[in-house]
Amino acid sequence: MSPLPPPDRSGDDPSSSLSDEELESFLREAAEGGGASAPKEPSARARMVARRLREEETAAARRTPRPAPKRDGRPRRRRTWAVAGVLALAVLAVVAVRPSLVLDRLPGGGDDGSATPLAAETGRPTGAPAEPAGSARATRDHPFRGSPAERWAEGADAIEVPEAKALSGMSEKDVAFALRRAKELLVAANLDADVLRGEHPDEALDVLDPKQPELLPKLRRSLSRPDEDHDPLRLFTRFDPHETRPAGDAVKVRGRMTLAAGEPGVVKVDADYTFVYPRVRANDQDGPVARTIIRRVLTLTLNDPARWEVTDGKLLVERYFSEYGNTSCGIHDGYLHPGFGDQDPGGERATGPLADPYDRSRPLTGTEPDDCGKVSRT
Repeated sequence: MSPLPPPDRSGDDPSSSLSDEELESFLREAAEGGGASAPKEPSARARMVARRLREEETAAARRTPRPAPKRDGRPRRRRTWAVAGVLALAVLAVVAVRPSLVLDRLPGGGDDGSATPLAAETGRPTGAPAEPAGSARATRDHPFRGSPAERWAEGADAIEVPEAKALSGMSEKDVAFALRRAKELLVAANLDADVLRGEHPDEALDVLDPKQPELLPKLRRSLSRPDEDHDPLRLFTRFDPHETRPAGDAVKVRGRMTLAAGEPGVVKVDADYTFVYPRVRANDQDGPVARTIIRRVLTLTLNDPARWEVTDGKLLVERYFSEYGNTSCGIHDGYLHPGFGDQDPGGERATGPLADPYDRSRPLTGTEPDDCGKVSRT
């Protein structure tokens, strides 16, 4: 809601020395049955301030808190395939005063046709994002056009770490280190250009504790000899460079990172992020753009080496889930295989339920069906 305009305080107004704060204080005291005697103030201004107070109280009464999300589960991944049709949601807004205040904030609503960036995500959304206005399709110059990701931040800057604080007997400096290392893992595993084209994710692996049983050997096995049970895509984003290449330099990112206290000497970092990758065929100069959408949910911990048998400065992985949108079903070669609208999908036929890969309101817990479904949009 826009603030009320300030009252006219011309030089002829004898009440200009009385501030809004003083008047509001008096009105609140009067409403509670006590307070000082009424100040001498023009009645029109008093009514204006009283109306503002009533509006503020009404708005406050309508606010209701939302519970924080819960997370649990085990490492799982889910693949989905894009269908040709796109589910669209039509939104009609009636604006009485200055429609440009709203229209300028819609995708493509600015004078230059650009999309207004979204504010950072601070909690789980209440639903899936609406379809962008219009029916424009992605192009090589505008690979995110027609996608909610057009308004998302991009790259490593989109992964914002919360403010560090002392937790579980760990200092603020230790917690800041845990947050920084968690971001380094997310960036190295999902945004590093070399990793995206299928090279070995050395920097990501270096964040992880070699003393964690089975994790690093299993990840290395998945990178060297991938199969259905050893799939590097559960933690790393990789495309076959002989099949596709990036459509531009940007990867759009949306999500949040939060802190939690674990056992004494353990700090937990929860991360929930969705990455959108526009791709084109490797040897195609004029073909269509395809987008693959990946959501990752991880819980990482930093343990105090004075209390736990861990490697100083390394993170443990408590859980990691992933969900992929628009990649072939039943192919386990360690790469994502985007589908393009002008060809049939490769791999097995999709048999799972329809899902919106941009819907971040759904919890991802690792208990989802493991079959390959379809996505409503890319």
